[in-house]
Formats: sequence, structure tokens, C-alpha cells
Amino acid sequence: MLPERSLASALVCSRTGTTASLDDPQFLSPTGAPWLVDYDLSEVDGSELAARWRQRPWSMWRYRELLPHRRDEDRVDLGEGGTPLIRLRRTVPREIEVLLKEESGNPTGSFKARGLAMAVHRARELGAPGVELASAGNAGLALAAYAAAHGLPARVALPEDAPAKIIARCRYHGASVLTAGGTLLEAARRLADFDDGYWNISTLKEPYRVEGKKTMGLELAEQLGWGLPDWIFYPTGGGTGIVGMQRAFDQLEELGLISGRRPRFVAVQMAGCAPIVRAFERGDDVAETWAEPNTRVWGLRVPKAIGDFIILSALRDTDGLAISVKEDEVGPIAERIACEEGMLIGPEGAACLVALERLIASKIIAPGDRVVVFQTGHPANY
Repeated sequence: MLPERSLASALVCSRTGTTASLDDPQFLSPTGAPWLVDYDLSEVDGSELAARWRQRPWSMWRYRELLPHRRDEDRVDLGEGGTPLIRLRRTVPREIEVLLKEESGNPTGSFKARGLAMAVHRARELGAPGVELASAGNAGLALAAYAAAHGLPARVALPEDAPAKIIARCRYHGASVLTAGGTLLEAARRLADFDDGYWNISTLKEPYRVEGKKTMGLELAEQLGWGLPDWIFYPTGGGTGIVGMQRAFDQLEELGLISGRRPRFVAVQMAGCAPIVRAFERGDDVAETWAEPNTRVWGLRVPKAIGDFIILSALRDTDGLAISVKEDEVGPIAERIACEEGMLIGPEGAACLVALERLIASKIIAPGDRVVVFQTGHPANY
């Protein structure tokens, strides 16, 4: 019988395929690329695993065999994961099934809870003296909360114009908050002022945030009866979710739980900060840094993604798309969803719905298609 423990076997460099031990702290690989977690699934009965998952609480930790932590009994669970799929009924054509993956019910109000729950847990397991990251907002809040829950000191670097509520809540959790400049990259430079050994767990700079985000793909497949949608719209800053979901689908296919065509990923960015869109349209394999990010959709104000080459590969492998939307398109659609669907959505989720409407109008998305849109955070955070 399959033991109830993690099946993680090693770390693998996303660029070269070289491996490293899970038991040693790792950040970027020697080539400067993200490490990803590999799993030994060769002797695993996927149906047995799925039956086991059904008996567990509906949270991201139900998938513990496909998560990299060593001691499940030591984990801190604040209720992350297990978010609903909600069908839109009045704002989209009836012949197209549009499901919102509503992530705002996570602890700290956004999908960032998934990745930081896993990353902070592993940091504590591996002996980190403290944790830090640069954030546009929601990731910093999640780091502060999970560090507090694990008893680890935390430091968050934010742009100077980050929402005041985010800054206050990070401090309320006991985190040290630094502010600098107007972009994520400028804020990140403040972290270099310290030499106290805190581990930087910014997006894809360590292997474990992507593992928490991966659970979005595992949940989605299970919620759809081990099927997959035709399209996934994802607001793309650092793009960890696209990287994670692609790996989730790879692992589920290896387990025999899914088969057939993969969903077409649509990476959505803002016109004022769209490095992935620009690279995709040019046919580039990596994305140049966006020189002057200009958007108030904070989660999408990311001028450079470390995993850009993985994101672009996922878009092309799935015959996906990358779309930028204008600043003045976001507010009106959020108001429509509130008035016609009874839901409050964040600006990142609203940006995805703008892109969705565009593809419906152009008939790229057709009657009979099933679409999942990631609504990643609650507007109250801002």
C-alpha cells in the first residue's frame, strides 16, 4: 500500500536538468534558473491516490503526496486552498461555460497564501533564521502571516506606493516592512542592505512557492471530475501559477488521472507592464525587463519574471495566448460583476475578464468551450 508521505525525490534545474538534494537549502541553480521539484511516480497507482485524497479535508494539503514537505504533522494550516469554482451566468454568453476559480477566500485574501504556506514551511524545516521577499503587495502580506504562524521573523520590501492597508497588515503580523521606489525591482534592492542570513523566498528564487501554487491545478482537475477546461486565463506577474499548473497536469497525466489535450493558457498583463506579452508577440524565448512599469493593478506590476522562459514555453506548448489590457478597462468590468453576478473581484481577476471578453468577441473562444478564469485576490486588500 502506498505510504502517506511525500513522493518528492529531488530538485531539478529548469534549464539544464541537473539535480540537487531536497534536504539542502537551494535557491537559484548554478545557471541562475529556478529549481523545480521532481517526484517519483513510477510505481504509484493514481486511482488509489485519488481515492485517498477524497477522504481528506478540502484544502491544498489533501495532496500531500505531491507536495515536498517532509513532516506533515509539523505543517501550519491556516485554511489555504480548497477554493470554489463559480459559474458566471449573466455577464457571459450562455453557450460558453465560464468558471471563476475564486481565490480570494484564502488566508490573507489571495492565492499568494498557497505558495507562501509551502515556502515558509520548507524554510522552517530546512533551518532558515528568517524569511524575506520583495512584493507588490499580496505576497508580502502572505509571507508576514505564515512567518508569524511558523514563529519565523520576516522582512518585506514593498514599492513606496503599495496600498497602505497591505503595509499596515504586514506590520500587524510582526513583519519588518521596507519601502523604496516605484517598482518591485527597486524595492528588492533594499533587501541587499541586510546580512543577517534571512532566506529570500521571492517568486521562483526558491523551489517551493511554485509547489504551493501547483495545487491550483490539482484542485481544478479534481473539481472537474479529472477533466480539464479548454482555456485557463491567468493574471501573470511572476507567473508562478502557470509554471505550477503545468507541472500539476504533467504529474496527474503520469498518474493516469487525466489525459488528452491540455488547457490553452492565456497570460494576462496590463498594457503599462507587459513583458511576457511583448516577448510572446515577438517570438522571444525570454522577456526583457519592462523599463517603466505603469499600472495601479499592483499584482501585475512585475517588470521581470525569473521564470519567463518557462512561462513562454507553457504558452506555446498549449497553443496559448498572451494579452495586455488597458487600465481603464478594469474598473467597469469589476462593477458589472458586482452588479450582475453578486461577486467582488480584484483588479487582476477583472483584467482576465477583459481579455476573455475580447476573445469571445473575436470568436477565438467558441460556443461549447469551457473556460476557467483565476480570480486571484479580494479587492479589500487594496
